[in-house]
Amino acid sequence: MEVVIRSGGFPELLVLLHSHQVDLVLSNQPARKDAETHWHSHLLAEQPVSLVGTPPWKQRKLRFPAGLKDVPVILPSQESNTRAGFDRLLASAGVRPRIVAEVDDMAMIRLLAREGEALALVPPVVVQSEIKEGILVETHRIPQIRETFYAVTPSRRFPNPLVGELVHRLAGNG
Repeated sequence: MEVVIRSGGFPELLVLLHSHQVDLVLSNQPARKDAETHWHSHLLAEQPVSLVGTPPWKQRKLRFPAGLKDVPVILPSQESNTRAGFDRLLASAGVRPRIVAEVDDMAMIRLLAREGEALALVPPVVVQSEIKEGILVETHRIPQIRETFYAVTPSRRFPNPLVGELVHRLAGNG
């Protein structure tokens, strides 16, 4: 078996899936079904999200959400469900942080958070090693917002059995 991993925007990856160039798309959003495409979005995991930053951010003891007024933050892009939830939560509290970066890649958010210039909104699992090493700290856990992870597969008459087994295992069923 050969495994090839490609990254890209969600719409582009769905095009590859539709044209049988890939067998599976991993995403933080489910695929919408339409008349032409019948996707199956398998929920693999849900993770809480947190604000993380370098250790000096923890010492500031900012209250959430009120304490984020004008605080520099690194956020996922507008297309992210996590971002939408964060924006709603802060808007309902009447708080506007200072957005210094909007990033659609968790690895890039991780790198920017390490710089220490802002708090970053991520699932802690993304920065687990940095937290363990003390490079980053979790300043606020936000239980109202969860990041979801999906395996998107096409509806096929003859599905790939290896993909089925992989999805089953990733979903914690095997």
